Amino acid sequence: MPAQVGAISNEREGLLAYLAQMRYVLRLTAYGLTPEHLRAASTRSPLTVGGLIKHCASTEESWIKTILGEPQPLDYQKYATSFRLADGETLDEVFANYDGVAARTEKVIGEIADLNQEVPVDHSLPWNPKDLNAWSVRWVLLHLIQETARHAGHADIIRESVDGGTAYPLLAAAEGWPETEWLKPWKPASA
Repeated sequence: MPAQVGAISNEREGLLAYLAQMRYVLRLTAYGLTPEHLRAASTRSPLTVGGLIKHCASTEESWIKTILGEPQPLDYQKYATSFRLADGETLDEVFANYDGVAARTEKVIGEIADLNQEVPVDHSLPWNPKDLNAWSVRWVLLHLIQETARHAGHADIIRESVDGGTAYPLLAAAEGWPETEWLKPWKPASA
């Protein structure tokens, strides 16, 4: 996927394209990392690159279930564990899950006739406004873009702290961009 979203022809396509782009840049923060680096909490927070990717997949999945009205028992333990990789959990497994979540999101959103469709607010969650009864599907997509972008930024900082890898050199390495005098593709420290 290129570094920029391409041309879009309508709102739905644009929202899904920007969500896909944010997923991509989040995933890119894991490019070339070892299993240990994926689990490294390199800042004062306990957040890790692998945990943030897992959390964004879990959050997106939850919002699609909310749109569909699927029951989701409140489980703070599950929420807390969504921020870290379990022992033995691999990046390939996390990416496969995220791919499945993304495919379901695209399918569900593609089948919704009107992005103004109401999505009930779960008032049992302390972060949701108590004076609002419904969002729209459009709002949910914008929120998912915001949430994924926020965590991609967290992952960027963690990644840079782990091994110095930053967004454009990682993009260059992942996409095979040629080296220039002003942009050098990321390489592992041992390379």
